[in-house]
Amino acid sequence: MFSADTYIQRRQQLQGKVENGLLLFLGNEESPMNYTDNVYHYRQDSNFLYFFGIDKPGMAAVIDLDSGISTLYGNDISLDHVVWMGPQPSMQELADQVGAQTAPFSNLETLLKDVHGKRKVHFLPPYRDANTIRLANWLDISLPDVATQHSEDFVKGVINIRSYKTAEEIVEMEKALAITAEMHVTAMRMARPGLTEANLTGAVHGIAVGGGGNLAYPVILTVNGQTLHNHYHGNVLKSGQLVLGDFGAETDTYYAGDITRTFPVDLTFTDQQKAIYQIVLNAEMGAIEALRPGVTYREIHLLAAKIITRGLKDIGLMKGDVDAAVEAGAHGLFFPHGLGHMIGMDVHDMEDLGEDLVGYTDEIQRSKQFGLRSLRLGRELEEGFVLTVEPGIYFIPQLMDQWEAEGKHTEYINFDRLIDYRDFGGLRMEDNLLITADGSRLLGPPIPKTIDEVEAIRRKGMS
Repeated sequence: MFSADTYIQRRQQLQGKVENGLLLFLGNEESPMNYTDNVYHYRQDSNFLYFFGIDKPGMAAVIDLDSGISTLYGNDISLDHVVWMGPQPSMQELADQVGAQTAPFSNLETLLKDVHGKRKVHFLPPYRDANTIRLANWLDISLPDVATQHSEDFVKGVINIRSYKTAEEIVEMEKALAITAEMHVTAMRMARPGLTEANLTGAVHGIAVGGGGNLAYPVILTVNGQTLHNHYHGNVLKSGQLVLGDFGAETDTYYAGDITRTFPVDLTFTDQQKAIYQIVLNAEMGAIEALRPGVTYREIHLLAAKIITRGLKDIGLMKGDVDAAVEAGAHGLFFPHGLGHMIGMDVHDMEDLGEDLVGYTDEIQRSKQFGLRSLRLGRELEEGFVLTVEPGIYFIPQLMDQWEAEGKHTEYINFDRLIDYRDFGGLRMEDNLLITADGSRLLGPPIPKTIDEVEAIRRKGMS
């Protein structure tokens, strides 16, 4: 947790962005895996954490915009719970830690029913069914309508504050990335033919937990990198394959790291792998070099797409005018996702509040073009934003077959050359960057990513 002053200041900022009424924050409850007492790993709601800091189930909070009073709702645990859970801070102790008043949880329902029809109750879009049901019951809204009744002013106010990372938040993100770096270097050193993806996954997960937190998101660690979000870990590593690892640690304060590296199962890349790897690395470095306030991230994405297209043209997989190919979306066959997204307390920061509200504006709208439509962040960059830069090249046989059968973008793609890449897989490179006054700064320790650096780690691991 941060100091009480941090949470008080955050709430004061928020109060200036919504005119009147009550701001309602619902914490998350525990979720059973297969019966009530066997639950998934608990994760508190990020907005609740950001403004109230308490990492426990059974909590809610209200900011009264008219009085300025913040109240934390919850109950002290019983002696029966102490037997199973050990001593816990009292509600008053928790409230003091974040500069709020406290009240029993049952008082919240009474309050909301008392003010119904008299004062505006602002709430954020719920993403868990338990909170959707609570809102429907407490605010007399039909279940289907809850999803459309959230407060846009509240949402925009939260986004406006959380988008700009403070110095103390950057410290936490650096911690997450230091742990994440250890995870990636361990995977690079450990990999060898005969091990399974699960062997590597277990090792990196253990490092995340050992760092005092957990995973920021489920591990992607696969020899089938052409599947973008591949969470299957049952394959055996074989000579000639590439391993794509996309994973990051979450600190005990819930700030995330999100890094991707790709490396060979063998000690060195093949010539074919080197060529594709260098194109992706060039795209990442070119994009990072272009980061600065005032530039839209959509422009940076398109810059990376042109670097990829030019590189693929140089090795004979694409042809024609590079700018025209990118404008037409032909590169999407190989680069079918966005260049990156905001990151902070959530790995896709604030995605629960609405991806377009976080990543776009009234002036900069999301594209409908394949590939570009998956860009989560298109708006102008501002000092204090933290984002990922993650270009990739993928050879997806099903997509290649479909585009070729449809005669799609034949003026830009040499489909006859793709037969040699059907079993290549996929390759991605990703780092986390802070936008500064005049450019950007890489967060976390450098993680090997040039061909020479990666091969040196592989040789050290296999020695």
